[in-house]
Amino acid sequence: MSIVRWNSRFTFWLLFLLDISIILVMNPAKSQANIPESTASTVSNTTLVPASGQSPVFFADRNNSVVEQVTPVSQLLSPVPKTSASPVSNHQVRSLDDNAAMGQVNSVSQLSDIKPTDWAFQALQSLVERYGVIAGYPNQTFQGNRAMTRYEFAAGLNAALVRINELVSAGTSDLLRKEDLETLQKLQNQFAPELAQLRGRVDSLETRTAVLQAQQFSTTTKLVGEVETVIGGIVAGNNVVTKQPAPHNFTFQDRVTLRLNSSFNGTDQLRVTLGGGNIASLGGTRSGILGTSDGKTSDNASPLFPNNQFTVTGLRYRYLLGSNTAINVFAQSDGAFELGLSGSINPYFEGSAANGISRYSRRNMVYDYGDTGAGIAILHNFSKQLELGLEYTSINGNNPTENNGLFEGRYVALGQLLYSSPKKNFRVALTYANTYSPPNTTGLSGTNFGPAIGSNLANSTVAGRATLGNLYGAEAFYRINPSLAVNGWVGYSAHRYLGSGDADAWDWGAGLSFPDLFQKGSLGGIFVGMEPKLTSLSKNVNLGNGLGQVDKDTSLHIEGFYQYQVNDNIAITPGVIWITAPDFDASNPDSVVVWLRTTFKF
Repeated sequence: MSIVRWNSRFTFWLLFLLDISIILVMNPAKSQANIPESTASTVSNTTLVPASGQSPVFFADRNNSVVEQVTPVSQLLSPVPKTSASPVSNHQVRSLDDNAAMGQVNSVSQLSDIKPTDWAFQALQSLVERYGVIAGYPNQTFQGNRAMTRYEFAAGLNAALVRINELVSAGTSDLLRKEDLETLQKLQNQFAPELAQLRGRVDSLETRTAVLQAQQFSTTTKLVGEVETVIGGIVAGNNVVTKQPAPHNFTFQDRVTLRLNSSFNGTDQLRVTLGGGNIASLGGTRSGILGTSDGKTSDNASPLFPNNQFTVTGLRYRYLLGSNTAINVFAQSDGAFELGLSGSINPYFEGSAANGISRYSRRNMVYDYGDTGAGIAILHNFSKQLELGLEYTSINGNNPTENNGLFEGRYVALGQLLYSSPKKNFRVALTYANTYSPPNTTGLSGTNFGPAIGSNLANSTVAGRATLGNLYGAEAFYRINPSLAVNGWVGYSAHRYLGSGDADAWDWGAGLSFPDLFQKGSLGGIFVGMEPKLTSLSKNVNLGNGLGQVDKDTSLHIEGFYQYQVNDNIAITPGVIWITAPDFDASNPDSVVVWLRTTFKF
């Protein structure tokens, strides 16, 4: 279209509309009859602000009033209450970015980006200085090269019609000179091809837009990746079983997770998770380098698969049942973690390949009984403040053999009620879980029963006996200010070794979090707690330390980390885990683990 730019058609359209005024002025009676009553008085004195993502209104009438638009402006604009302190007139145009708005300009020289050498300079000068139907942006620019929206066109059209009404009502045909008429006629002839082309393009766009609106959703799959590398090892401590010093060898390990998120109607999600790694656990129940799960690091590889073997670690479909209920059906997953039940009350420690270094600093033991498997989870919002989460996971739901399957094998059923304050800076949750483990069954983590953290006794069972657990937890989170938050919990578990006896286990923890520490996006954390400790046991039950023997001392878990956010995709997290009296035995020297984790997300 030669030198005429799509974005500069403001000027032409106004001149073209003023051209209509020639006919209206020459035939005032006929013109008045042909003007709809709705356009007779369309000037609003309301100060308006464009909604987010929209453009400011460009045009004002001659009296500097913002032109009321015929199109429903509630989709674009919202009224701004007037205050006596504001120097802005209620006739001026305001933008979201500049409250010192600029309304009608009296001279084209007030528009800083208009130069006498511009091809449309004379036309703009006429519209500004003779007809008064041009308003600038708040920063005193016209921005003639930007795209014109339908709202702006409607505002400009209305401003021109208001001006036409003024001319007709006043009978001031002498304001229109012969030179202006010739200029308008010339412009009309020059722009005839462009108008025809524009009409065709608009018709085409409307057709394509209708198709897009009818087919605005399409099935898509998004890949989310996560790569974690770890350099770390034990710098102090013994194996609690052999009583020999643990090897102080540092290792370089990895974990990779790929998530394929697909949606079929825009509100549902099918998630397929693939993962593999070789991050070795430093300890387990009477196994591993430390001989205990105390201080167990997070994101350890499954002992049931070879190192770095890529497997399907999660398969879940989520859909909405009404506006307040989400249903999650999974063939391989962990319902409690899928729902984020622990993350909401421990947001600065819970995280995938992020935040806390240890498994225990991330969550109360009530969430850790069980393993990944098949099941269903439901999240329901009673209100903006009250949320209910329910989940049932069958650990070996894919196994048809005896003491396995969906309902005869190992399972965990969990429910949680979460309250959040209106400002979301305070949350408290009450959690209950019921779990059952047949004898001699294990999950992907290699455990049979217990939280897989804490003392060996808390994770032990009676050989040949099934085990039942009733778990209770109370958790809270409070964000004191944007740079400081505190969280804590207490957990109690009642174990029943069917046909043998009972036991009790307790845990507690408290953490301080420092968001944006030293730089925006980074995070610091300090955590102190007591991992699961067996506090009582039936006198006729022996879990490995003798009849009726429980953990005799108190062990503390002390942890600190600093997550340095390099950018949106890379974070480097050094941290340390210090365990006093490992396995709740003061005769064992303290163990210390140092960790340097690097996380790449894409």
